[in-house]
Amino acid sequence: MTELPQAEYRSVWNRFDAEFAFQPSMNPAEWPAIKEPADSVTWSLAALDEDPGDVRLDRFVAVVKQGLTACVEPEDRLYALDWQHTSYSFAPHRVSGRGENSWPLSPYPNGDYYIYLSQDFRLGSFGHPWESSVCLFGQKLLDAVAAELDDVLGPPLRGGPSLT
Repeated sequence: MTELPQAEYRSVWNRFDAEFAFQPSMNPAEWPAIKEPADSVTWSLAALDEDPGDVRLDRFVAVVKQGLTACVEPEDRLYALDWQHTSYSFAPHRVSGRGENSWPLSPYPNGDYYIYLSQDFRLGSFGHPWESSVCLFGQKLLDAVAAELDDVLGPPLRGGPSLT
């Protein structure tokens, strides 16, 4: 895991802003904060509000991390972006094991926008802290996790075959 150097940080965020039309806002009239890709599904995180022992939260985080890891090659890296804060590049196949580094950030947006992206920007997650939602995109990732996330979080807010 490495912290993004300033030049790469700016480059990645500029590309993200351009490709996803990122417009951060706390105003519900301006949500979603990104142009959600055609191959995306957005779930509400409200099911995690009443979660004694964080059982559903832990399952949600594990499912997203496992899905992202399964969708990239062992040598590939992901970006972990935290809006207006330190962001990272890391190899998901090399973290979270016993004695290894843990993932930077979380798929759960804890007070800020948290974003995971493949280096080609084809798949990832976008956690929206004020809408309390997560958008997953990339058909390969959705194929890997959508059914289980429906079970953990309930039916999607947007996207997916029954909602498009």
